[in-house]
Amino acid sequence: MPSVGVKLYSVIFKLLLKHRLYNQAQVTDHDGHGHGLAVTSRSGSGSVPASAAFVDGIATKDIHINTLTNLSIRIFLPESSLPPKQASNPSPSGLFGNPVKDAEGTEDLDASINYNRRSSYAGAIEPSHEGIDSNRRSSYGGTGDKERGFMRDTTPLTNGIEASGNEKRVGVPNYRGYLPANSQPLHRKLPIIFQFHGGGFVAGSKDSAANDFFCRRMVKLLDAIVIAVGYRLAPENRYPAAFEDGFEAVKWLAKQANLAECSKSLVNVPKGAYKGDGHRQIVDSFGASVVEPWLAAHGDPSRCVLLGVSSGANIADYVARRILQSGKLLEPVKVVAQVLLYPFFIGSTPTHSEIKLANSYFYDKDTCIMAWKLFLPEGEFSLDHVAANPLVPGREPPLKLMPPTLTVVAELDWMRDRAIAYSEALRKVKIDAPVLEYKDAVHEFATLDILLKSRQAEACAEDIAIWVKKYISLKGHEFSY
Repeated sequence: MPSVGVKLYSVIFKLLLKHRLYNQAQVTDHDGHGHGLAVTSRSGSGSVPASAAFVDGIATKDIHINTLTNLSIRIFLPESSLPPKQASNPSPSGLFGNPVKDAEGTEDLDASINYNRRSSYAGAIEPSHEGIDSNRRSSYGGTGDKERGFMRDTTPLTNGIEASGNEKRVGVPNYRGYLPANSQPLHRKLPIIFQFHGGGFVAGSKDSAANDFFCRRMVKLLDAIVIAVGYRLAPENRYPAAFEDGFEAVKWLAKQANLAECSKSLVNVPKGAYKGDGHRQIVDSFGASVVEPWLAAHGDPSRCVLLGVSSGANIADYVARRILQSGKLLEPVKVVAQVLLYPFFIGSTPTHSEIKLANSYFYDKDTCIMAWKLFLPEGEFSLDHVAANPLVPGREPPLKLMPPTLTVVAELDWMRDRAIAYSEALRKVKIDAPVLEYKDAVHEFATLDILLKSRQAEACAEDIAIWVKKYISLKGHEFSY
């Protein structure tokens, strides 16, 4: 059972959550459509500022990809993506292929920063699960590219604060990114993880301390780029706003991948090829100016994973369906797997866990129904809405087309049974869809701020990484359940 401290925190958490939901319900219009504001975070939730400095081996960057809807993302880039410093190429190139120079005009040859990192899979230490097997059980049914020159800003960073509240290291170089350059050695491309935070569609944010901590943990375990999506929140933005924002983020990545290829191809085009017609200048100005350099240099869009937490799992599942319906329109983006952490599923016919655990820790059933009422348009409210119940008839596309899906559930979570039922439905149509259930665990046990550093949360992240690596590995033979 949860500790006394967790139980006490749960009581306070639920009281504050209900009070906040009640207040949010009061700001909606009489027709239930809210005020239409592009709200993506709540005041007082706290956030961690992005930093291009590699603090603890990870740099972060915030990008607004749709100013009309305030849709933004946070990119988490591991330092292991950087190439080793080559003796044959001692001078790092800048954003446009020019050597980086210091304030005195000399080339920056700072040898104190070691860019040699281990490979994603070679020499990796497998996580140890010794002593924690009793805390969980599982049921199971079923590249080289041209290197870019890099630019880094050695301006000391003194105002950054880590998720733990500690000041960040001073003097860490700020990483600007790569663009195509010729005659460079090979470097690694990393898989991309789209992460959708939880919060019942009405709370949470991509840059909260808890979400930042969780994303950094997944970056380290998977040696991958994580893109945390800051989608719009209800009741100001009701269904399908959050779902469409999730799909919009994937479409943005597809556009970035195509622009990067366009920009790269221009490197090898003779300057005189477009002489007189101005086309080269137009393409250069449009393509190079909007290419996101971190993803262009280090991202592999053909190895994408959708990772959703609670209500974010509902978004991930929707995005997977929309991608399948889009066909080749999103190439070269390919979703190879998805992970649903204690998905926010519900239905009009109660399951056993919904009856037995209706008053469970942190998120009880009545509170969650209130969140659904704030998220779904008033005229469309139904616990069997396609956004709420994954097993309602008529959902498209067919389940047999869904990607491999790992589902994580908690024993003391009232939503667990419906998530397990969805996983079973996937296995019936031959989808690789294991379920990991954690004993004595509560909803959001691996992502809630007070529980993030628990051994159970660490074990869950390790287990997710083990399964996901089977689908993002270039070798294709990593251990899986």
